Amino acid sequence: MFLSSGDLLADRRYDRARGLEADGDVAAAADLLVQALERAPDFAAAWFALGEIRARGGDNAGAVAAFRRALAADPADRHGAALRLVRLGAGDPADAMSRAYVRTLFDQYASGFEAALLNGLDYCGPAQLRAAVEQVVAGRGGPMRFVRALDLGCGTGLAAAAFRDICGPMIGVDLSPAMAEIARRKNLYAEIAVDDMTAFIEQQANGSFDLVIAADALVYIADLAPVCRALARVLAPGGLFAFTVETHSAAGVALGEKLRFAHGADHVRSAVEAAALVPIICKAVSTRTESGVPVPGLMAVAGRV
Repeated sequence: MFLSSGDLLADRRYDRARGLEADGDVAAAADLLVQALERAPDFAAAWFALGEIRARGGDNAGAVAAFRRALAADPADRHGAALRLVRLGAGDPADAMSRAYVRTLFDQYASGFEAALLNGLDYCGPAQLRAAVEQVVAGRGGPMRFVRALDLGCGTGLAAAAFRDICGPMIGVDLSPAMAEIARRKNLYAEIAVDDMTAFIEQQANGSFDLVIAADALVYIADLAPVCRALARVLAPGGLFAFTVETHSAAGVALGEKLRFAHGADHVRSAVEAAALVPIICKAVSTRTESGVPVPGLMAVAGRV
């Protein structure tokens, strides 16, 4: 992402530096970025680019210094400097994923989102969620029908398309206005809110939904406990919360190379149980590939008694 420094010459040096970097001349790119920053010391995009170059070159201390300057120059952190600091061991994962970063990321990605996910990454999260919910409902012996549903991190509406025939009115919520606008054009939702998912849930009445789904949306949240607690209140008795996350072999939560959180099975179970929800399914799945390799994930369905 590029945010102008307000200085035309500094911006030109930044543009030239990125071109040199793309051509493999990282030393010259770094030198031009330093020159740009001499003219515009609060140029967040240049600090961020310099941090990336230093990190790739093994200069972790220099990268940390640059990312900290990028964060100071843009406290909203639209570039994701705090996430890079976590990867370098110099930040706290709990508050590293800023809303502005996620919004900016998906506003930029929106136009090519579905093609990249479905054609390039073999994405199948919504279908897997649907199968898991069907399994739970069949085990209960109840009808396959949900009166009111909520889709967290709804994106362009891929999950709604998978669930629409078994749901009444479905509400979607997403941080990205661009993603939400694409979803609106599909007429899959009764309403779409542009909001943080936990903040939106906290505005809803008790027992509002009998199905809540989150298809790969929770990878942008470090601690699942707050969203699980909020959901427990708005789920109707007997309601289901079905979601997918990326995972890793260790315990707890880790920030992956692709700047998404991976949740250990222990963290998922503890977050669900602490919210007084009953774990029904928690199993290993993969909802996508990267470079042809399945990304390890977990499928979970929890219920409210």
